[in-house]
Amino acid sequence: MRILHTMLRVGDLQRSIDFYTRVMGMRLLRTTDRPDQGYSLAFVGYGEESSEAVLELTWNHGVQRYEPGTAYGHIAIEVPDAAQACERIRAAGGKVVREAGPVKGGTTVIAFVEDPDGYKIELIEGRGSRED
Repeated sequence: MRILHTMLRVGDLQRSIDFYTRVMGMRLLRTTDRPDQGYSLAFVGYGEESSEAVLELTWNHGVQRYEPGTAYGHIAIEVPDAAQACERIRAAGGKVVREAGPVKGGTTVIAFVEDPDGYKIELIEGRGSRED
């Protein structure tokens, strides 16, 4: 078994595609438009769906905003250098909500950014085999 994808409901599909591809460096893998059913999908990721987990961005036609809710936590992405990733994301128009630094009580360097719909994305600096 393996994780295939995580689905996020978004208020503007093209805005989210732009964020995840242009700002976060993912690739647009495929799209599906189902006007009769009232939704459109875009799958984005760093690798192919056949071997990597990806994000499914779902736009329900006519819905412009969702509240992430209190059950949602974050998406985690490993990066070689969290501070450098924050600089690149900020320069591309992304929103950094926690600058790079060690996690409370540990040594792993993390940062947080936020997508256009308010979903949090944790950047974890090349942690290798560390467990903190």
